[in-house]
Amino acid sequence: MSVTTAAKVPAITGLDGEGELARIVLDWTPVPWETVVDHYAVYGVRGADDVDVEPDTLLAKTVYPYFEHRGLGGASEQWVYRVVTVDAAGSRSRPSAPVTISSVESVSVSGTPLAVVGEFDGKGLEFALSPDGYAQYNATFPDGVDFRYGTDQAGTGWSYLQPGPADSWAGRRDHLFRLRFDLAEVPTDDVDLALWLIDSHATIPGSAVLTVNGTEVDRLTFDGGATKGSTQGDSTVPGSPLKPSYIERTLPAGLLADGENTLELFKDDGSWIAYDAIGVFARAAG
Repeated sequence: MSVTTAAKVPAITGLDGEGELARIVLDWTPVPWETVVDHYAVYGVRGADDVDVEPDTLLAKTVYPYFEHRGLGGASEQWVYRVVTVDAAGSRSRPSAPVTISSVESVSVSGTPLAVVGEFDGKGLEFALSPDGYAQYNATFPDGVDFRYGTDQAGTGWSYLQPGPADSWAGRRDHLFRLRFDLAEVPTDDVDLALWLIDSHATIPGSAVLTVNGTEVDRLTFDGGATKGSTQGDSTVPGSPLKPSYIERTLPAGLLADGENTLELFKDDGSWIAYDAIGVFARAAG
């Protein structure tokens, strides 16, 4: 009986990637079409110089020449990867050359919190009505959310879902979420907004208008999710179908003021988003 050797299955080349917030995106040159590929096996390990190709380091199997390594959290993480080609007969190529890539550090890690609702941890279970109480949204938040940092609690004062006008269960109307926070001293430099979602509607996540102290700053556009976050609140569970996304952007110096400040997200487009956390952070000195 003949056995196909690894040498006959071409190894992938061009393995590279890019670090992003809470994820690393890998891609590579696919093997020639003459090879009937069953899948590519992606191996990785954190904080090492190389990775052994073994079951304990297998991260994923994919039929596509790319892989998104998600759920890495807010701290910068360094990972090393190799990829193996597996053909339709189950034969394996030599491992690719290794590549080392680091994810991007979140402002929720590098900055000093000025106002935060929730925890930046891939979960939305700390919010009101989570994980599946959206049917009570209209009764609980008839006028949207008006939350005061330092006084109100996420478990009663901030809904896990922010609906949009496409959501019949929320009245097919616009929805305003307001975060109030007091500052005794205003940072002289730019500050940063961090808005993490555990999920969003897959096809019509839409957008929201961001306003700070009455000044319209931006229209935030949301990535499509998995449409599962209305009934599930933890994206860190192994095999979770949730699809987190992240928005972190600068709020220019001069927007904030001594005393009370107000940040508003006005969801006037599309369907719901599901919160992980939202916060405003001052930048570290120097």
